[in-house]
Amino acid sequence: MSGPLVVLVGPMGVGKSTVGQLLADRLGVGYRDTDDDIVAEQDRSIAEIFVDEGEEAFRAVEKRAVRRALGEHDGVLALGGGAILDADTRGLLAGRRVVYLAMDVEEAVKRTGLGVARPLLAVNPRKQWRELMDARRPLYEGVATAVVPTDGRTPEEVAQAALDALELKEA
Repeated sequence: MSGPLVVLVGPMGVGKSTVGQLLADRLGVGYRDTDDDIVAEQDRSIAEIFVDEGEEAFRAVEKRAVRRALGEHDGVLALGGGAILDADTRGLLAGRRVVYLAMDVEEAVKRTGLGVARPLLAVNPRKQWRELMDARRPLYEGVATAVVPTDGRTPEEVAQAALDALELKEA
């Protein structure tokens, strides 16, 4: 199957971008983030798209960006936290090396402050994060080849755990 060597999924703030870049460097391949693709294409932040057009419009843009990246990119690809909500996207991930980077709510609080520039977490962030994860965790787990906990680990440790889980060797 052509496409990315590794796809990273997981909640906002889990470290997909940081770990993704480390993995790409270690594997000697390129790194791409669909959130960055969306910002470049739309010429505005994801938060602005949510505010201006709503979540449904954003998800349509995200779905196109993910499909395009899966077809074009052969390195490490990070998907936005909600990309797995789309059934078609989940179908496109079947048979690929997908790593779910997991964390608990306390780790999320430490890493993101929960709420800053996170439109889905604007009110009562801890409760909303838990609800989001209750809905999304089975979807992340359903597409994942490997689940790598990130709590209390450095990005380097998470990257190594992902390599080990996928049995990939550094370049």
